[in-house]
Amino acid sequence: MGKINVTVWDETIGPLGPYPNGIYQAIADFLEESKEFGTVRTSTQPQAEHGLSVEVLADTDVLIWWGHCHHNDVDDEIVERVRKRVMEGMGLIVLHSGHASKIFSKLMGTDTLGLRWREADELERVWKIESNHPITIGIPDYFDIPKSEMYGEHFCIPAPDELLFISWHQGGEVFRSGCTFKRGKGKIFYFAPGHETFPIYYMPEVQQVIINAAKWAAPLPMEPVITGHTPESPEAMRLCGQ
Repeated sequence: MGKINVTVWDETIGPLGPYPNGIYQAIADFLEESKEFGTVRTSTQPQAEHGLSVEVLADTDVLIWWGHCHHNDVDDEIVERVRKRVMEGMGLIVLHSGHASKIFSKLMGTDTLGLRWREADELERVWKIESNHPITIGIPDYFDIPKSEMYGEHFCIPAPDELLFISWHQGGEVFRSGCTFKRGKGKIFYFAPGHETFPIYYMPEVQQVIINAAKWAAPLPMEPVITGHTPESPEAMRLCGQ
């Protein structure tokens, strides 16, 4: 396929914490600066249809989702629209508190996606588990986030298809902070670092993970899938004496 079209979705509009133009714009900026993608657009929850119209999603190869406090304000019709596109092949990257979003919960098949958490200015060390995965290429064995919100196990998700990162926190907790899943034809990546209080999305390692993930999650050309009744071949009929 050609250049990958990415939509960065955020539940807020405008400044948030250390992000004067919003988290969505900070992410869109480094995606554009990477020169790896085609169209990089932003959509926000307060927009009509949450900025996720049928037309926008049809032109989106990978959707990046950041949410925190307003998960229940997302319209169920839009959630189903996104779910359908993922099943058709659109990639989905869920960031930080997006684990509690309706769309992630629906795709994971569970009503509760609980975890332990603590808002504290603590060190988070992100360990790379798989060295030869497209999402981990160029990432060191570990990198430190000087100040982060603590997310800890148990994380109530289905067993990931692939566990790529595990985080250790200053309080001793650990967390499965980078996980992949497949649903239908779509690929999903959950990445935990990114609380709005801290400038985590300005870190080169975090940016590289998200860039890699967007490239990995993009749909690949697929052969048509043949299902339903298949008539017996002439060879099979001959072997059966017909």
